[in-house]
Amino acid sequence: MRTEDFDYPLPDELIAQAPAEPRDSCRLLVLNRADGSVEHRRFTDVLDYLDPGDLLVANKTRVMPARLMGHKRGTGGVAETLLLKRREDVDALGHMWECLVKPGKRLKQGAVVEYREGGAHAPLSAPVVLTAEIIDYLDENRGGRLVRFEPAQGLGLDEAIHKAGHVPLPPYITRYEGDPEKYQTVYAMHEEHSAAAPTAGLHFTPELIRRIEDAGIGWATVELEVGIDTFRLVEEDDPTQHVMHTERYHVPQSVVDAVHATKAAGHRVIAVGTTSVRSLESAFDPEAPVADPPMVARRFEDAPDSAKTLGRGDLVERRDAKTSLYLMPGSTYHVVDALITNFHVPRSTLMMLVSALATREQIMAAYQAAMDQRYRFLSFGDAMLIR
Repeated sequence: MRTEDFDYPLPDELIAQAPAEPRDSCRLLVLNRADGSVEHRRFTDVLDYLDPGDLLVANKTRVMPARLMGHKRGTGGVAETLLLKRREDVDALGHMWECLVKPGKRLKQGAVVEYREGGAHAPLSAPVVLTAEIIDYLDENRGGRLVRFEPAQGLGLDEAIHKAGHVPLPPYITRYEGDPEKYQTVYAMHEEHSAAAPTAGLHFTPELIRRIEDAGIGWATVELEVGIDTFRLVEEDDPTQHVMHTERYHVPQSVVDAVHATKAAGHRVIAVGTTSVRSLESAFDPEAPVADPPMVARRFEDAPDSAKTLGRGDLVERRDAKTSLYLMPGSTYHVVDALITNFHVPRSTLMMLVSALATREQIMAAYQAAMDQRYRFLSFGDAMLIR
């Protein structure tokens, strides 16, 4: 297995620059794992593929206003900072963050950046609400830095970040000037923790969720704080050499109980997005006592071996846990039976994750079918159901 096995030529014109309106009007490609066939539908048709008793599990994390535009002290040069993860293990006050910075080569250790309310283009008379000092290198080539922030007098750090920050969009979305709330799911929690949205959930509307629940289909939420690996491609030729950064996640007991009840009744757990997959599969403990009745996934006799569960261990509650789970062909899904997802960046860990649920050959063929049909790709793009 090589990283190039998960590469494909994505035309720029297929990268969606704005969300579908309404959210659930986007297209839906349905991949049937049993025979590799695909169907072309609309997202509102997803109900046709869900059965009463099934359980949808979504990631309710909310995106922070994590993009900060400021000026480097001394030179006045524009500097951009993307907040990724608060490092309370380094600073108990919570002022230390892992960040991506631009221009990385000119923001060395000791550099200080000032951020003003309204961003880098605010009038110079606007008060500085936040300053940042580059403390250390995390990933010099990609702009990774450890940064210490100090809010202006009278402001808390979170308040200062909200005054100076903006919701970040992925770098391949270059022309969107609409409502930033469109880059949040309608069911996102109030607290803001993520550097990017769990984009498979962007397709759901409150009305569609009500229709799902009225049809007897369960709806539950976990939390995974999307971090630095969202912005990294696999650069190693051998994908097994790629190192995943850790992300915080939370799987409450209510979700564990819902999964147990769903499995015991012979129904499916369907993850909404790859971050929900990583949460559920990270919370599976192969050493845990087997539940009674056993938490075994619904069997797909014609599915690839990598998609079948072993029936050992159990899903357990996780609170403020950390995961660096890396799923690729050969990995076993213990909890998730099906997946609603978007179309992903070439050579990414997400391409490998979806290829572990189906097969690489099925995924690559489905992506080619989507390109032939002019589907819209990536965060604001169309959806895919792997069943």
